[in-house]
Amino acid sequence: MLKVEDVMVREVITVDEKIMVKEAADIMNKFEIGCLIVTRKGKAVGILTERDLLKRVVSREGNSGMTKVEDVMSKPLIVVEPDMDLEEAAKLMFKLKVKKLPIVVRGRLAGLVTLSDLARFQPQMIRILKRLSKRMAPKRMKKVVNYYVV
Repeated sequence: MLKVEDVMVREVITVDEKIMVKEAADIMNKFEIGCLIVTRKGKAVGILTERDLLKRVVSREGNSGMTKVEDVMSKPLIVVEPDMDLEEAAKLMFKLKVKKLPIVVRGRLAGLVTLSDLARFQPQMIRILKRLSKRMAPKRMKKVVNYYVV
């Protein structure tokens, strides 16, 4: 059975919670990524996603140069361990309506797995995601499944 560690991205970009949202958005653009793990004193405490930026800054006409990441990040951070079964990780994502799961080992950030990673990985995961999507996926997660799972 495949585990989260088999598909997770090991090089995760992090930012300190005190930086401004504008700087965080610039980092996301530079690396062409959809999220950043937010840290406090080196420990992962939240996640900043494109959706957070849209909902909590852009749609509120906020000033990205004056807003700190800690004020708009999603928290508490939902994490899993690398030995979690892929199907269990997918179920957790659907249940909690999240598309990204940071991976920790003994409290330290070790990687990140996204719903897109799962959808692209293998035929068995495609069947699992289709089944879960029909039963419990919110609209924004169905978009990912429908795009990657034909």
